[in-house]
Amino acid sequence: MSFNRIINVLKSPELVVTIQEYFGVKYIYDHSSYNNDNTLTRNRRVNIPKEYISFHKDYLIVNKFWYWVFIVGTELGDELFYATFIPFWFWNIDGAVGRRVIFLWSIIMYIGQALKDIIRWGRPGPPVIKLQSKWSVEYGFPSTHAMVAVSIPFSVLIFTQYRYIYPVSIGLIISMLWSSVVCLSRLYLGMHSVLDVIAGIMLTIVLMTFLVPLVDMLDIPIIETWYSPIIILTFSILMIYYYPQSDKWTPTRGDTTMTVSVCVGLQIGAWLNYHMGYLIAPDALPLYEIIWPNYQMFGLLILRTVIGLCCIVATRALGKTVSYAFVCAILGRNEKDVKNSENTLENKHKTTVELVHKYFTYGLIGFNTQFLLPNVFKILDIGRPDFYTEM
Repeated sequence: MSFNRIINVLKSPELVVTIQEYFGVKYIYDHSSYNNDNTLTRNRRVNIPKEYISFHKDYLIVNKFWYWVFIVGTELGDELFYATFIPFWFWNIDGAVGRRVIFLWSIIMYIGQALKDIIRWGRPGPPVIKLQSKWSVEYGFPSTHAMVAVSIPFSVLIFTQYRYIYPVSIGLIISMLWSSVVCLSRLYLGMHSVLDVIAGIMLTIVLMTFLVPLVDMLDIPIIETWYSPIIILTFSILMIYYYPQSDKWTPTRGDTTMTVSVCVGLQIGAWLNYHMGYLIAPDALPLYEIIWPNYQMFGLLILRTVIGLCCIVATRALGKTVSYAFVCAILGRNEKDVKNSENTLENKHKTTVELVHKYFTYGLIGFNTQFLLPNVFKILDIGRPDFYTEM
């Protein structure tokens, strides 16, 4: 089989349909009901047992287990996951590992998102039925969900195995399950072709081979160098400004701004902790024993998480409101008119406002996660004791 033939097979919508049906998505209309122009002739219904409950007029879910596994799995690459996982990790587990993982994540996400708008391959078309439409406006190649599904769990595994004593095999199994569920969820939901997912996985493996040691090497210099915030802010703004131009409006550039700014906020927060004398090197060198929480530690963990996430939600709301109004005032535009205007490439004012407010808001969230809230926890005497010894 030729290379082009393999690519066409992996890219084919019919392969996605096969995967969907294998995991319990039953098409109400036969695939052959599609005409040459991709329109659906609705006169050939498939016989459906009465006990099945329809979630949609064109398909049924006949296996609820896989449906909920993949619905939850796909959220591991969405904003809600980032907004909970990242703060929880820093406040309750390990900041040194967290800085490296998020730095790596932001670089890989930037590359993957930029490639989408450069290559401009669409998502699977008919006869695939999309069970989710949230990202359908974006291009599909490569799958950044697949890239996140590889980069986050496996970078956690890599950066923790030289820091803590634990069975690496268990970490490997968890990482593989995590990646598999997320990648399969994108096929199950009809949002990506098999080629999109494979490309995302392979690209991430290649990138991680040189990014992992680079990120690990840069972590301490970023914290210790007095002028590093200037470099971080300048470089991140240039990355967003020179982000590849698409031929249509998609939310990709805004989402990329979010990931970059979170990393910027975290790095500047860590830098400020160090230069204010809060962050110091630990007395002992790795490997460290994992300290499992007792009842009191677990209670403080819950308390930190609840208080912290409430503050993060407030930061997001306040940051968006203030930054949106401020940028509109600078541009001399009515805030309501900007919000209600269409998302198009020609709408430069809306694009500028959206990018600036996301950069400011999510950068502030990253900063509060790393600097402000841990210091509040310390004042309230509910902080994690080893938080400031994670260089």
